[in-house]
Amino acid sequence: MTPPSKGLLFLCLLFFSSIITLSTKSTHHRHHRHHQAHPLDPLTPSELELARAIASDSFPGSPRRNLTFHYVGLDEPDKPLLLSWLSAPSLSRPLPRRALVIARADKRTHELTIDLSARRVDSARVHAGHGFPMLTFKEQAAASSLARRYPPFLESMRKRGLKAEEVTCGCFTVGWYGQEARKVGRTVKVMCYYLDGTVNLYMRPVEGVTVTVDLDEMRIVGFVDRVTVPVPKADGTDYSGSQKRVGPALKPIGVVQPEGPSFTVDGHMIRWANWEFHLSFDVRAGPIISLASIYDSEKQKFRRVMYRGFISELFVPYMDLTEEWYYRTFFDAGEYGFGLCAMQLEPLRDCPENAVFMDAYIAGQDGKPIKMSNVFCVFERYAGDIMWRHTELGIPGKVIREVRPEVNLVVRMVSTVGNYDYIVDWEFKQSGSIKATVGLTGLLEVRGSKYTNNDQIMDEEYGVLLAENTLGTRHDHFLIFHLDLDIDGDSNSFVKSVFKQTPVTDRQSPRKSYWSVVSETAKTESNAKIKLGSEQAELLVVNPGKKTNVGNTVGYRLIPGSITRPLLSDDDYAQIRGAFTNYNMWVTPYNKSEKWAGGLYTDQSHGDDTLDTWTQRNRGIENKDIVLWYTLGFHHAPYQEDFPLMPTLSSGFELRPANFFESNPVLRVVPPKVVKWPNCSIPAVI
Repeated sequence: MTPPSKGLLFLCLLFFSSIITLSTKSTHHRHHRHHQAHPLDPLTPSELELARAIASDSFPGSPRRNLTFHYVGLDEPDKPLLLSWLSAPSLSRPLPRRALVIARADKRTHELTIDLSARRVDSARVHAGHGFPMLTFKEQAAASSLARRYPPFLESMRKRGLKAEEVTCGCFTVGWYGQEARKVGRTVKVMCYYLDGTVNLYMRPVEGVTVTVDLDEMRIVGFVDRVTVPVPKADGTDYSGSQKRVGPALKPIGVVQPEGPSFTVDGHMIRWANWEFHLSFDVRAGPIISLASIYDSEKQKFRRVMYRGFISELFVPYMDLTEEWYYRTFFDAGEYGFGLCAMQLEPLRDCPENAVFMDAYIAGQDGKPIKMSNVFCVFERYAGDIMWRHTELGIPGKVIREVRPEVNLVVRMVSTVGNYDYIVDWEFKQSGSIKATVGLTGLLEVRGSKYTNNDQIMDEEYGVLLAENTLGTRHDHFLIFHLDLDIDGDSNSFVKSVFKQTPVTDRQSPRKSYWSVVSETAKTESNAKIKLGSEQAELLVVNPGKKTNVGNTVGYRLIPGSITRPLLSDDDYAQIRGAFTNYNMWVTPYNKSEKWAGGLYTDQSHGDDTLDTWTQRNRGIENKDIVLWYTLGFHHAPYQEDFPLMPTLSSGFELRPANFFESNPVLRVVPPKVVKWPNCSIPAVI
């Protein structure tokens, strides 16, 4: 075979370029279809502005001057009301639009439910329990700036030989360790880092200096300069694009859809292949998948699978007990806002070239709407995976081979909470599966150290020496998912099917044993608490009132990813607050108010409003509208390959049909058309 001529190469490039252009135009056209507002759509900029105005007017006089907004989001309609509306939306009146506003004024937390349709406050209460609302970006920036101007802090930097202009700081929530909140106040610890030659500030902590700031009064209430250890070197820490890259470059790879994507975006409703679902954004949870239904070609109708799914909380406790570290037990959703920390996605880097992007809007600290561009990307993933295949050689004179390539739909968001980047993918498969994956990357939280070699370490240092003067601290990541499954309706049950070894005792077979399946339907919440790993089992949500033609109960099963459990003691204050990690699986009856596994007010919470406390009522869950809570965990003992930037580590779970269909739903799936390229191949040189 002879190499193609330069003219043919030019034609190939021209062909490829025209396909990319066509694909981009088609995607743009489909994304901007006219749509009607949906009751689960996130608040629009005008609705955010209206909520701000109504909330502000409810605070007469001086409280209005120091009013700050910490959460503004959709107060979704009651589930029965929404399901009734969905059954005949064209015949029903539009549902009222309501907003939930959590604000601070006069050092008190105010919770308001606002009827945007009627332009009034429906309910208002002052939070009298433990805990505070999420931090805002603006107050974190103000606290950090306050610390950098503080004379004792500047003296500490001078004493260490550091340039004040190269110091940058971050805010750390203080947790709860038995103290009364009124004695602590709404405070944060400000810890700082040193740049001077790198953008990787997290690898250069200024250890031993802590500034405590009261956020309500925005003043410094504590300062400690406890210990002096070397600031780690900047050499070898920079990861920016300006750094020299080594190694062979890979040949170009592209994803091409000449006729545009196969999915449509109508407002926040997404339709693809046999799936339809609603995608919304929440400043605390990030992406929320609602009303996921799949079309059954045999029954010729859409069937319900998941009413609502989202990340409820992220618990990240560090295992360092030193004075500057013991309180680092973060709740990334409830304290910092997983959605608030969402990043603008980069085309061709965060998402492939066939992706469609969607924006979101949040309320700033002053309540005014802020646009967050390219928060989500939606794309069809094809990487050469196989959906199903078989080669039959058993028929004389024939070889039968059937293969179907797998193409899936992905919804992606990336949240950067401080040093860590979380990549969240919700993936929909034509086989009926929903797969959720979380990837961890970004930067480790490291502690400055006097050590330069591992042989010098004699005592417990709570981490691993990754570079000179740089200890990577051991820590956990626990993400708990709220999964309100409605399998063919909202009357569901949770079934645990245990694989059990069974001995053969009646000599009917020369075999000595086999395994059987013993299934048990959980009747109460306590029956459904599961610590995975102790036994081999399948976890199913079934609809007792629906059966297949051969009599099996329809359902979905949850296939877990990494099986990780907490290693902290139950009486550890951090674990009391994060007790929702005690089990990998929980099941509760649906309750609209039970959304946040760590409690509505997580900052400095006492663990008295969590998934663990709710389930102590031991409510009935058989043949009811139930919610699954699945805890995905990572124990992270750092290694040198995680320095100075961590390659992505991923895990997740899959919701997979279990007798939901009469047979394989993708047996007759239509594969994507093959793109016919001109002969651009170049023979390999061996």
